[in-house]
Parts: sequence; structure tokens; C-alpha cells
Amino acid sequence: MEEGEIPPTQEEEQEEEEDVVEIGTTTGDRDVRERERFTSESAQILIGEIMGCNLELHNIQQKISDVIKKNNNIIDVLGRI
Repeated sequence: MEEGEIPPTQEEEQEEEEDVVEIGTTTGDRDVRERERFTSESAQILIGEIMGCNLELHNIQQKISDVIKKNNNIIDVLGRI
């Protein structure tokens, strides 16, 4: 335990042991978290991964929206012929 760190209660330690142990990635690889103490550092790493995935998801949603708009324009043009 680091200096100034508050020791976890027994209940908190038990909750940490029940945390999700696998993380799926876009490549199909998996990171398995060992049954060790869940730290602020590991939480920050997971938050960074989530933020990266959210950005990728937003970009994909934007591309889908663009394709839908193009398809609707094509349908409109074909409907006028």
C-alpha cells in the first residue's frame, strides 16, 4: 500500500474479486486480468481503452450516416427518372 492510501475494507476487497476478468478487443484478442488488487492505474488504463473504443464507434457511426445520406440521394435521383 502506498503512503497516504486508505486501506480497502473487507467488503471492497470482496467486490474487487467479483470484477469482470476478461476484456474483449476489436481484434479478438483478450486481456485477462489476474485476481489481484484493482488499482487506480489499471482503472485509468481501462478508461483509456473505453475512450478509444468510443471514438472509433463515433467515427463508424458518422461513416454509416454518410453512406445512408448518399443512398437516399441516389434513390431520390433514380425516383425522378
